[in-house]
Amino acid sequence: MSLALPAIAIETNDLVARWRRALGIWIDAVEDGWAVPVLIAGFVAFWMAYFSIAYVGGDLHQDVIETWSLGRSFDWGSTKHPPLMGWAARAWTTVFPLTNWSFNLLALTNAAVGLWAVDLITRRFARGDRRLVVLLLLMLLPIYQLHAQRFNANAVLLSSWPLATWCFLRSFETRSNGWAVAAGATAALAMLGKYYSIFLIGSFAIAALCHRDRRAYFTSAAPWIAALAGLVVLAPHLVWLATTGAQPFSHAIEHHVGKTAAAALIEGGGFLLAMAGIAGVPGLIWLAMTRPRPTRVLNDALSLDSGLRLLAMISIGTVVFPALISAIFGTDMPPLWGLQGIFLFVVVTVCGASYHVPRDMTINLAATTIAIAAFAATIVAPLHALYRNYVPLSEGRNFYEPAVAELDRLWRTASDRPLTAVGGDDGLAFAAAFYSPDHPRYEMGLVHPHELQLPNAARRAGGWAALCYDTDISCIMGMQAAAAREERSIRADFTLRTNMFGWQGASQGFVALIIPPDTDRPTGTAPDAADDLSARRRLPSTAN
Repeated sequence: MSLALPAIAIETNDLVARWRRALGIWIDAVEDGWAVPVLIAGFVAFWMAYFSIAYVGGDLHQDVIETWSLGRSFDWGSTKHPPLMGWAARAWTTVFPLTNWSFNLLALTNAAVGLWAVDLITRRFARGDRRLVVLLLLMLLPIYQLHAQRFNANAVLLSSWPLATWCFLRSFETRSNGWAVAAGATAALAMLGKYYSIFLIGSFAIAALCHRDRRAYFTSAAPWIAALAGLVVLAPHLVWLATTGAQPFSHAIEHHVGKTAAAALIEGGGFLLAMAGIAGVPGLIWLAMTRPRPTRVLNDALSLDSGLRLLAMISIGTVVFPALISAIFGTDMPPLWGLQGIFLFVVVTVCGASYHVPRDMTINLAATTIAIAAFAATIVAPLHALYRNYVPLSEGRNFYEPAVAELDRLWRTASDRPLTAVGGDDGLAFAAAFYSPDHPRYEMGLVHPHELQLPNAARRAGGWAALCYDTDISCIMGMQAAAAREERSIRADFTLRTNMFGWQGASQGFVALIIPPDTDRPTGTAPDAADDLSARRRLPSTAN
């Protein structure tokens, strides 16, 4: 026994040494052009494995399937958001199927594009180890995987903001017409992702005005060409806003404006503190790796080169401007909205340092990042899936697909025509649009009691369905009100139970309403007559 333990220790040390040598070879290849792509591809692979395992019993988040619903028709906007996220989902599904894994891959691909664009910025100021350090520090944060998984108006900025920043930086440096067009177009693209991007564009303008090279930039044609290019790209959306009553602005005002002065100050201050805390995590890791003297850190901050100084001012603007707007106008400003700008602080912190990065520390950072991703995919993901089998996700994602399957079965018992419209709970209705083989359109006015609209004649003639949780009284009341206006309706109550590889878990009740098409309704039916399938109540298990 005394001889075996040293032998095991020697073998372990050899294995660690081989791993460290392999990581060193990989780091040495950064400038050869393959190390960064390998890192980003590995990041996507590990976290794709995590999502596939962790959500084996859970479907896509409501935001994701809403994004797909908005992209079903190529419009220049929607009632809630500008169109970029919907366009991306639509383009993606021209190649990939409508499945959970394909949209998880879309989310990670979007994150990968963002990381690639961050590297494009980083290589303007650093070479070798530092390029990898920037990406590794960002990968340690839950932004480019967990936040990115909800592919929505916030997540789409993970790629559009770095691209716009890179193009603006190149335009400011070169003042060429080509980069000016690219800067304007990508800035407009960010605006088409979310109007919050106005803070990034405003930061571009203020940073350029405050920069020592502002005269050379503003006396060139670059800023004016960029502005013109941006307006050209935005023009169709602006026309859409003008002709549709600026619905996204109305939605934003209704849902995110109206705080008292005190609450607004707290919101703005909380945003600043939260963003400082999030950006401080990679900053502290970087300081722990390099251990510089405080005076040297201060000197580096005061002696940034031209490009990094521009990025530093942009980074400050993307945090200060939202906080000020929140405090002045009483708007919501959750830190979640600003996560896509964290890369600016990391690039400035790492690339602006004059002190050396020890190779051992870079290897340790790479090993830690890989180990966390591997641990998440192999240990955390199965435990998460098991836990969610008994404690479902709060938004009901564990039941989306099986509930839609049951709704579809109920519809088939009432009609042999495709289901074309669906209402009810937002998440369940979007899920029905996504998971049902008929892919019906979500019509909010079908059952919502506070936004009730009579379906038009064509929709009524074609029939429709609705789905509510059995605990959602408001949704069920809207369903009952809609059923009372129909000549014939079918209501069914059913319960589903999660089932992971034979292990029965949590249960959830649902109420479904079926309004058959006119051609499927028997003549002579009394106006208030209704079929009730509640007697068929059953307890099916979700399939995993």
